[in-house]
Amino acid sequence: MSWSAKSLALPLVLLCLWGLQEGTRACKCVSRHPQEAFCQSDVAIKAKVVGKVDTTLNPIKYRIKQIKMFKGPEKRFCYFYTEPDSAACGVNLSNNTEYLLSGRLASDGSMHVSLCDFYQRWEDLSAMQKRGLVQRYQTGCDCKITRCVSTPCGRGPTECLWTDFLMAKVFRHLACIKRSDGSCAWYTTVA
Repeated sequence: MSWSAKSLALPLVLLCLWGLQEGTRACKCVSRHPQEAFCQSDVAIKAKVVGKVDTTLNPIKYRIKQIKMFKGPEKRFCYFYTEPDSAACGVNLSNNTEYLLSGRLASDGSMHVSLCDFYQRWEDLSAMQKRGLVQRYQTGCDCKITRCVSTPCGRGPTECLWTDFLMAKVFRHLACIKRSDGSCAWYTTVA
């Protein structure tokens, strides 16, 4: 191998390794309680997915029929956008299926949903979650849900601790609500 070929070999190897690293990036989301995702979203709606719009542009555009607005601007959404694949945090939803969709609003007012947002088939939500969306989640947005992965866990008066016990299916039935004294506590999302 000549000197010029050797001098190019290291930069080429580094460039290839950098390219492999770039290609292995994946979507990473922090596990959040559904109420926390609801409170941090710009918009939350119940909608039926009626199809994907054929487009060569990214992101993917889903056509939806909005059924109910839980949170967001006074407008009816007919579409939402998501990235083209799960590695880029895009969601893949089924046609003719109702979902709870939460997400963010872009500067042009369009709705964007990612894997890190709270979205779920409507039929998979518990009855308490469905009621919680309307009656409880919003009233707890001033509270902070704090994950506790090891003891002891500190807790401020405006925090609800989310422990391993609550991370199980029990969390689907609870909402962190601000009480009349300004403190926060877990309550069932029963109406």
